[in-house]
Amino acid sequence: MNTLVKKNNGRNLADPWMSDFFDVDNMFGRGWIKPFEKSLPAVNISENEKMYTVEVVAPGMKKEDFKVNVEDDILTISAESKHESAEEDKDRQYSRREYSHSSFTRSFRLPENAKDDSIDACYQDGVLKLGIPKSKITVKASREIKIN
Repeated sequence: MNTLVKKNNGRNLADPWMSDFFDVDNMFGRGWIKPFEKSLPAVNISENEKMYTVEVVAPGMKKEDFKVNVEDDILTISAESKHESAEEDKDRQYSRREYSHSSFTRSFRLPENAKDDSIDACYQDGVLKLGIPKSKITVKASREIKIN
């Protein structure tokens, strides 16, 4: 079955009757989501035979800005950072204050073989790195994870 429609100008367009109605990327293109992607840090997830590794790229933050929790097999990583700058010029009668606020929350469902009670985290060089050990038996926990 052919899913492309030829236009008179020779361009191929997706057949609107053959595409998924809820396929937002095809309907609007990927450009509509770009403003939202900028507010979320990049996340890399990898695994080996012993553990899963989650890396959150968040430069400019401090480890105190992060909060990491696990509850009901959901790993939630959030951060909030506030910066305030005040400059005064003694030769002029004004004060300038600049505020900056950024925050995000990312949640991930953990696999069945994740050992929820042994997750560790560290923040170094702008990357929050979480180690999630694997287990042959199901180990569930609800706790806040301390960041080293």
